[in-house]
Amino acid sequence: MAKQGLDFKHKEVINITDGKRLGYVQDVTANLETGVITSIIVPGNTKVFNFFAGGGDIVIPWEKIKCIGNDVILIEMP
Repeated sequence: MAKQGLDFKHKEVINITDGKRLGYVQDVTANLETGVITSIIVPGNTKVFNFFAGGGDIVIPWEKIKCIGNDVILIEMP
């Protein structure tokens, strides 16, 4: 599971709702009991999303991820 999280850092996140490129994955969060990834974090300074971490980072819940490709992650968020 840790290797998969590291591989995420080389993937660009794109919102399929509006076609915006959000940047590359900065970090992932996981449930420590199950080891399941719960969200990905992309650095950002936009106020478009309601999901924020410290410093304006965008926290994208796992349920919003629609497709994980070789070099991109497609998400669907308003």
